[in-house]
Amino acid sequence: MGERTRYNDFARFLALHFPFKVQKISLNVGFTCPNRDGVKGYGGCTYCNNQTFNPAYCRTDKSVTQQLEEGKEFFARKYPEMKFLAYFQAYTNTYAELDKLRQMYEEALRVEGVVGLVIGTRPDCMPEELLDYLEELNRRTFLLVEYGIESTDNHTLQRINRGHTFECTVDAVKRTAERGIRVGGHVILGLPGENHEAIIRQARQVSELPLTTLKMHQLQLVRGTRMAHEYELCPEDFHLYEVDEYIDLVIDYLERVRPDLVLERFVSQSPKELLIAPDWGIKNYEFAVRMQRRLQERDTWQGKFYEEVKKGNNIISNF
Repeated sequence: MGERTRYNDFARFLALHFPFKVQKISLNVGFTCPNRDGVKGYGGCTYCNNQTFNPAYCRTDKSVTQQLEEGKEFFARKYPEMKFLAYFQAYTNTYAELDKLRQMYEEALRVEGVVGLVIGTRPDCMPEELLDYLEELNRRTFLLVEYGIESTDNHTLQRINRGHTFECTVDAVKRTAERGIRVGGHVILGLPGENHEAIIRQARQVSELPLTTLKMHQLQLVRGTRMAHEYELCPEDFHLYEVDEYIDLVIDYLERVRPDLVLERFVSQSPKELLIAPDWGIKNYEFAVRMQRRLQERDTWQGKFYEEVKKGNNIISNF
């Protein structure tokens, strides 16, 4: 992988698919979630506050086209030749009738400069009829379906009120990948009850899924969430990583994931007014520089121990 990155980064992945610079534009189109409307539960996941990742232009009273045009304007000042991926991000973006979903996805693709879609969703919200449509869509545009995995441990998933099991995740990821669709996953490192050993075990389990990309980030305690209240009551249940400790955790994880898995993100930043902890006070690019330096110090890279941990560890094959 060379000295430049030592891991499979998302920018290189995009460069293989597009001969121009590409930027994701987040959309909030007013979806809800089966974990909020009573189908699976109420209140949502204990860590969730969607305000943490919605840009100012990303408001439900604006159409898909308007949000994309405002997002384009924001980025085009610096990169006038840039193209865009419409990122259906907030809540569960496959949780609606197929006709409504088709209308929104197709509207996004009609916006000038939009060259593909990224659709964030839950593994329990991917019916076969939608996969039929997405398979057809994937043949005519760039498509990445991103599932919130969060954890591979069913006890943790129950504790954070996720509303589905890891077996459900395995099923959804496999069904999507079998259609030839690129699949992304998202995990949170440091959820309550998960120690270093459990997190490293997760790297092996995630590697066995037919994922194209993976996002990870540190657990953040955000105001207005049930988890923030749980932290007030029982702070001893939580291990909030210092930045250098988290970098070493991420590297331990990286050493055990598939070498070809594309790693999109290692860290996330919640708005300062919403963040309780941990507040590292560094930007994402500063984190990346520190992590790269640490990779070099440890003389290690993505997948260094993958073959070693793979032997005799076919964890999900029976699901």
